[in-house]
Amino acid sequence: MFPLVAALHNLEESIWLPAWSLHAGKWYPPVEAGAFRFAAAVLTVAAVSIAIAAMRGGGQSVAAYLSFGYTIAMLANAVVPHIALSLVLRAYTPGVATALLEVPVLALLARLAVKEDYVSGSRAVEYAVGVPAVLLLSIRPLLALGSRISG
Repeated sequence: MFPLVAALHNLEESIWLPAWSLHAGKWYPPVEAGAFRFAAAVLTVAAVSIAIAAMRGGGQSVAAYLSFGYTIAMLANAVVPHIALSLVLRAYTPGVATALLEVPVLALLARLAVKEDYVSGSRAVEYAVGVPAVLLLSIRPLLALGSRISG
């Protein structure tokens, strides 16, 4: 379920976020469509690849922890900025439709991962903090590379 909801979310953003960002003012910096779509595609491929590796590696594998961390990152991203910004603006923000799907699905997946000992302890906390941080730090370089590639 994780790679599916991540892909749907990235697709929704890829369609509507670039044009929306041009008029978002202080809430979101303008982003080129090609650059954003490139970054979203890379992050989607990463989500799918990690999920496949986690299925193959099983519980307590590095891939399981990466998948857990990515799940936490997508869950946090659903809440802030998508849901929070839609509430503040009292309007649709690109990504909020799928964010509303992501919250219950990803919260359940994260809960089950811990409950069923797929991930555990301080290592789970480290990945729940570390993976989102790495993903957040990867956005600018991915957008820059996407901008160069898309012309």
